[in-house]
Amino acid sequence: MRRRRAAVAAGFCASFLLGSVLNVLFAPGSEPPRPGQSPGPSPAPGPGRRGGRGELARQIRARYEEVQRYSRGGPGPGAGRPERRRLMDLAPGGPGLQRPRPPRARPLPDGAPGWPPAPVPGSPGPGPRLGCAALRNVSGAQYVGSGYTKAVYRVRLPGGAAVALKAVDFSGHDLGSCVREFGARRGCYRLAAHKLLKEMVLLERLRHPNVLQLYGYCYQDSEDIPDTLTTITELGAPVEMIQLLQTSWEDRFRICLSLGRLLHHLAHSPLGSVTLLDFRPRQFVLVDGELKVTDLDDARVEETPCTGSADCMLEFPARNFTLPCSAQGWCEAMNEKRNLYNAYRFFFTYLLPHSAPPSLRPLLDSIVNATGELTWGVDETLAQLEKVLHLYRSGQYLQNSTAGSRAEYQRLPDSTIPQEDYRCWPSYHHGGCLLSVFNLAEAVDICESHTQCRAFVVTNQTTWTGRQLVFFKTGWSHVVPDPSKTTYVRASG
Repeated sequence: MRRRRAAVAAGFCASFLLGSVLNVLFAPGSEPPRPGQSPGPSPAPGPGRRGGRGELARQIRARYEEVQRYSRGGPGPGAGRPERRRLMDLAPGGPGLQRPRPPRARPLPDGAPGWPPAPVPGSPGPGPRLGCAALRNVSGAQYVGSGYTKAVYRVRLPGGAAVALKAVDFSGHDLGSCVREFGARRGCYRLAAHKLLKEMVLLERLRHPNVLQLYGYCYQDSEDIPDTLTTITELGAPVEMIQLLQTSWEDRFRICLSLGRLLHHLAHSPLGSVTLLDFRPRQFVLVDGELKVTDLDDARVEETPCTGSADCMLEFPARNFTLPCSAQGWCEAMNEKRNLYNAYRFFFTYLLPHSAPPSLRPLLDSIVNATGELTWGVDETLAQLEKVLHLYRSGQYLQNSTAGSRAEYQRLPDSTIPQEDYRCWPSYHHGGCLLSVFNLAEAVDICESHTQCRAFVVTNQTTWTGRQLVFFKTGWSHVVPDPSKTTYVRASG
């Protein structure tokens, strides 16, 4: 195994001596190489623009200074104590968790800052992180996808945990267009890699349950470019809106609540109000049902300067908004309102009201309408979403909807009905009607409202709100023992 250079950026730990498998992983492109297959030859750089090296150096320095600003912006959440992370247990005391000496920064011509960047004094996150050594002997490498700048892979660490690896896409649009313009492959890599570095810093500074966890990073040589950067993060599932529309309202509400909590955190972050300029479902992932933002390289903290309200136009494809200009010369809450309207048009309008409990729909409609008109800020929006959660979790929404049963049901403990299913929508089970209920009375009401329902089976499984899952059945001709379930059959018509 050849010796590789490792580095420390923004106060994180890293290591070196990475296995040859990473050469395959970190030369990503639109068509990913198969594990064990060497990447193709690098494309020849274009002739470049006359005098373009100085412009490239200027762009690199601008991105470098942006990263420095975010790194110096004051201590992030939890910076005082190293955060214990579950992945740290995979290699306790291993070389991947040691703090190696930083490598010598490699200068670029025309005044561009060196690479890798030196750690910023006072930057947060001094605790241990996964480094290059933690990625030895990874298995199950899978290409996940790529965007304008980065490619993402899924790998399994030796301890069994799956993580996501992000690196600059060597065949991506960002790097390719830069090489065609400037003819400087290494310099263009530095330019693109600063977006990945910015995202790494923001993931650390904005730590929150709805921000993807950063586990570590690794610098290693790849192809003809030294010290390429790869970040190691929590693994999530992509957000597929068509699939979400087929899930239960409870799970869809959880996604909207997660988004509301995230936007509240971004509006009041340690760095100031953060806006997501590239706000689309593909910038988010789902981790155990929770929505988390994963793509932060296009996030911005600075508010928009103004001399009057005409400078504070918030433009969207369907409509525009004009926000007030503050006495301090900034557009009031523009970052917050941009995030909120994007949440409305991409998530709330599709996921919140449909198939919701009838008594909650007026409140949900008010949330959708207020965010669509930007009459509320993120504080009020989150307060109303939390109110919906309280009403739903406590069962208070049932006070005016639960009526007396028209039929009696016989209780059959420790039993279930294995067949006699029917489909309903939305359901937790595609082959049957599996719904969550607050109590037995709600289960009876649901069965009474379904013309084909003649029995239901209460399981010992619960949802994220603590509600029980219940199977609804067309009959009870075949009842079998099951100590984890209780069956209720209709005793009269």
